[in-house]
Formats: sequence, C-alpha cells, structure tokens
Amino acid sequence: MRWGQRSERARRSLQAVQAVQVALLVVLVSVLADVGGVAGQVQRRAPQVQSVRLYVFDCGVLVRGEPSAYNLTREQVGDTNFADACYLVAHPRGTLLWDVGIIPDAQIKPGGVEVTVANGTNKAQKTLIGQLAELGYKPADITYLAVSHGHADHVANANAYAGSTWLVQRAEREAMFSEQAQTTPAFPTYSALKNSKTVDLTGDHDVFGDGTVVIKSTPGHTPGHQSLYVKLARTGGVLLTGDLYHYAAERTLKKVPNNDNKGQTEASRAAIDAFLLKTGAQLWIQHDIAANAKLKKSPQYYD
Repeated sequence: MRWGQRSERARRSLQAVQAVQVALLVVLVSVLADVGGVAGQVQRRAPQVQSVRLYVFDCGVLVRGEPSAYNLTREQVGDTNFADACYLVAHPRGTLLWDVGIIPDAQIKPGGVEVTVANGTNKAQKTLIGQLAELGYKPADITYLAVSHGHADHVANANAYAGSTWLVQRAEREAMFSEQAQTTPAFPTYSALKNSKTVDLTGDHDVFGDGTVVIKSTPGHTPGHQSLYVKLARTGGVLLTGDLYHYAAERTLKKVPNNDNKGQTEASRAAIDAFLLKTGAQLWIQHDIAANAKLKKSPQYYD
C-alpha cells in the first residue's frame, strides 16, 4: 500500500472518529437539556402546601399628590403615594388570588412602565403573571378570584383569571356591570368575568370552609366592597383592607374619603375593629406605601 493511500485511510478514519464524537456530544447536550428542562419544571411546579400561605406581590405604585379627597393634608399622611399590592393565598384545598393590579401585564415592558392618568401616574415594574410563574402557578391553577372592589387599581388583570371561580358581593357585581361602568376605561380589563363561574355573596364568606380564609363584607367605599381575613399558623391573623382605608391617618384621625358612603364606611370600619379585637388579627392597609415596603415579597411568604 502506498503512503498516500495510507494517509487517506487514516484521514478518513479520523473523520469517522470525529463524526462519532460530535454525534455523542449532540446526544449528551440533548440529554442534559432534557434533564435541565425537567429539573426546571420541578422547580417551577406549584408547591403542595400543608398549611395556609400568604404571598405578597408587587403590582405597582399610584403616584399621587394632594390627599384632600381623603380629607387629609400632606403633613398628616407623609408619603402621598399608594402601594398597589396583589396577594395569593395558597391553601391545601386550593388557591385564592386577591386583587390583580393597576396596569395590565401586557402593557408592562422590561424596565417597567409609567402611565399618566387624570390624578397622577401609575407605575409598575413586574407583571402579576410573571410573579405567579416564579412560584410555579399558572392562571389555570387559581381556584378562586376575588377583588376587594371594582376600581381600576384592583382589577387590571382580572380577565386572565376569568377561568377561576369569582367570589364577589352581589352589589359589587351589579355595579361593575352597570351601563355606566361599561363605559369606563377599566371595564375592558375585567369584562370577561361576566362569563366566569360566580359565587354571588351577600355578606361574609368562608372560602375553604375551615375559618382560615374569610371574605368580610365591608361596604362603603363601593356598594359591595369586601376585605379579606387570612389566619396563618405562625404569623397569626391578617386582615387585608382593600380600600376600607387608604392612608394610616384615615384610621388614626377617623377621616372618610369624599366619595365613600360615609355611614356605610364608618359602620364597616367599626365592625372590622370589633373583629380585630376579637381575633387579635393585624390590619394591613393595602395602599399604605410605608407599611407595604416592610412586608416580605414573593417568593417569600407568610405562614
């Protein structure tokens, strides 16, 4: 055999070996990718909880100026801006999503978004669906949807959860779907709830039937405004106010916003004060930006 023939055969053999090596490398990368994908899926799977958890999501900020509409002064409230939080209650029997933000997720771009409105601006950095996904939850995993009331800063992503069972005071649902409400900019963000499986409420409601998650009827800010009580094993009871209060000074100075039904709001606040005294629960004013800043945010949780 000539030297040239030997060299050609050796070259071909080397190419064959290299081809096999490349093929093996491709298989290995594919396997590792599959394993990594499975691992990622495991990490992103919604947790199976043994007791109640409460997650707090960052759903934006309402940049506001003069608080005169709440019968307060800047000096009395300090920071005039509002936090806009969303919450997930994870229970062994299901999940409850409480309030769903001020800016629709589709409008929130990387780096955040700021939208000009009549009385200031609304800002958001994170999507609600992204924060849920970080925990492993998809919209289909949300058993119940409940909003404190139908105002724009609490319903922005409601349509995404129209497949959940909607827990709503009958008076609020009627207000949200009135002819006047259907002309407002917020209506398209929650209009799909019309076809949701709905539980019409006319008062308090024990969501899971064991006293750990209870919707409290607190009309006044709107006809069917509601608040949420969550009983946690280690943290104790927490009462999420919706818009029963906006600023902490409303409570200390006993001020009622101009647009509220004053008599109903005062009665609801008195009933909640009695409930807090009876249960020893904490009151979390959802819009209180200073108090909200101190709360643990998802993926951390309260239990």
